[in-house]
Amino acid sequence: MSADAELADDVWRAMASVVFDNRDRWRRDVVETSGLPFSRIRVLRRLARRPMTATQIAEAATMDAPATSVAVNDLEGRGLVVRETNPNNRRCKVVSLTDEGRRTVASIEGVDDPAPGPFAALSRDELVALQAILAKLAAN
Repeated sequence: MSADAELADDVWRAMASVVFDNRDRWRRDVVETSGLPFSRIRVLRRLARRPMTATQIAEAATMDAPATSVAVNDLEGRGLVVRETNPNNRRCKVVSLTDEGRRTVASIEGVDDPAPGPFAALSRDELVALQAILAKLAAN
């Protein structure tokens, strides 16, 4: 492994640690606002981007097939998603949000998620640089 690849891995782990260590309050607030387990929220947020098959949902949400099936069944039972036959492959179903599902996602997105304390230690220039770096990562 090259030194650049090792550095990239170190930076990734540090970034993930900052996020994971500072999202508990937001997760609790989202669960309280939506009344849904966080595993269902993860599925809804991915479906807000585009309709998906169960296999695509499993991959996007890093869930196994049985857990994905349980989650989609639950969300369908709550009226938040609907399964429809895929017009490109009639043997396959596509899962998409209902109007109520879109309203639920909107309420989730409306939950306040302020920057954690460690961000206060960064200067404006550092924050602008970090924002540019994250935009570049998101574009890839």
